[in-house]
Amino acid sequence: PEPARRLAQYPHELSGGMRQRVVIAMALACSPRLLIADEPTTALDVTIQAEILALIDRLKRETGTAVMFITHDMAVVAQMADRVVVMFRGNKVEEGTVEEIFENPQHPYTKALLAAVPKLGEMRGKPYPEPMKLLGTAEKEIKPIKGTEETLLTVKNLTTRFPVQGGFLRRTVANVHAVEDLSFTINKGQTLSLVGESGCGKSTAGRSLLRLVEPQSGEVNLDGKDIMALDSRGLHKARLDMQMIFQDPFASLNPQMQLSDQVAEPIHNYGTLKGAELTKRIEMLFDRVELPRSFMRRFPHELSGGQRQRVAIARALALNPKLIVADEAVSALDVSVQAQVVNLMLELQAEMGLSFLFISHDMAVVERVSHHVGVMYLGRIVEMGTRSQVFENPQHPYTQALMKAVPIADPRRRKKESELNFKPIPSPIHPTSYVAEPSVYKTVSPGHQVLITDSGY
Repeated sequence: PEPARRLAQYPHELSGGMRQRVVIAMALACSPRLLIADEPTTALDVTIQAEILALIDRLKRETGTAVMFITHDMAVVAQMADRVVVMFRGNKVEEGTVEEIFENPQHPYTKALLAAVPKLGEMRGKPYPEPMKLLGTAEKEIKPIKGTEETLLTVKNLTTRFPVQGGFLRRTVANVHAVEDLSFTINKGQTLSLVGESGCGKSTAGRSLLRLVEPQSGEVNLDGKDIMALDSRGLHKARLDMQMIFQDPFASLNPQMQLSDQVAEPIHNYGTLKGAELTKRIEMLFDRVELPRSFMRRFPHELSGGQRQRVAIARALALNPKLIVADEAVSALDVSVQAQVVNLMLELQAEMGLSFLFISHDMAVVERVSHHVGVMYLGRIVEMGTRSQVFENPQHPYTQALMKAVPIADPRRRKKESELNFKPIPSPIHPTSYVAEPSVYKTVSPGHQVLITDSGY
């Protein structure tokens, strides 16, 4: 939204998805003959991803640009590719047309990749989340994760706004309504997922709960503690019970610290373990997130994006918290590692009674891990319900548009550009002005009145 104003902003003023769109615009600016797209849609929500994929496809058709698309999202591969090369540990293990790879894979690694792809709709009829059945683990008993009906977190009317300054005196001329009147609950041992477009306020909502960003108003109650009323010492103590996995693992890790020290840092801050017990705890955490213990002495730049994210997850688990805010925790991972980490999170939830606020734009993963789902649009929740209610019978037009934009991991079911409803994104600085869906436009006859109500969309 507001492209003219965005030109005068800096990267830190934009969300992760917005920054990714700026990079894509830079790459497309000179109409290249070859476009090397390295995970270009990883940080994007499904609607913006669909629009970017359609743009790249249109560029390819109209200008003859060749595209080398590097991705771990097999649904995007099915949507975009003519030919596919599958790589494993630096080697090409299989190559073929997109139909050959998806319908008749030959290499065991390709088969494992396709088996690990979460598919929208595969949880239909199942009331509770359950781990994915991966190749090599078919005999393992997998139990659905019911959780409890006991409330852990209660959020009421949470509002977070950021001032917009202008004029010679730099006065506040408007506010970005990042989170507006947000209310929900999370039960012990259960997961609430927040979904929505990039910039809708999902990450700000998660940061506001932990008071990493100070809300303007609202109530946050964690297991009987009024988080908003705590002083700095009380808040420090309360954060034993709530931790966060950030969206960008490279930005959230210290480039000058070894990984073992970074995972141990929360434990040092609270002094819960020392000496051999601390070392044993760190080794166990590296084992749990499927990282070799030899990585403990490495630095963040020596790891891939997915490996860095697993370090961030290990750090969040270090204090055995009751609530973890997972902000796009698996968006940087390839499908096989993503499936392992999702299963790990579900197993930890079952074993330790963990609760998650799972912030994501990957609707298939959300369907797999969620007990309840909230759909956000311009800082507000426009639809909330159990996972089956939201995914199997969406009521709000925006939720329906989100579901329609999800790519399908089947090359014979590619979405056409005409099937997708692309529209300008309204600005959160002007929350009363929005772009209505075509379905709500009405003809007004002379002498009649039409009442337009604000539903938050």
